[in-house]
Amino acid sequence: MLDETLIALADPTRRAILGRLTEGEARVTEIARPFAISLNSVSKHIRMLERGQLIRRRREGREHILTLDPKGLDEAAQWIEAQRGLWAWRLGELATALKEAP
Repeated sequence: MLDETLIALADPTRRAILGRLTEGEARVTEIARPFAISLNSVSKHIRMLERGQLIRRRREGREHILTLDPKGLDEAAQWIEAQRGLWAWRLGELATALKEAP
């Protein structure tokens, strides 16, 4: 899932959709309105966000309602934090070794 989350976050349109959903749930047509792309293209972006577990969709009659789902972001944040800790340690060890070198 982490791969799908990172792929979903890599696109500025998908990040803009997530930004809009931080304000609250929205219909797919509301999400699509500000973009100069087809509704079909927006739907493809939405599917990528669903695969990355960044949004949830529910149906109310013919309407599709989207909400932000932090699950994918939580996993990505944990991975990033683990990498940050590892690299901070490695760089600290390198700095120590360079200071001790003749």
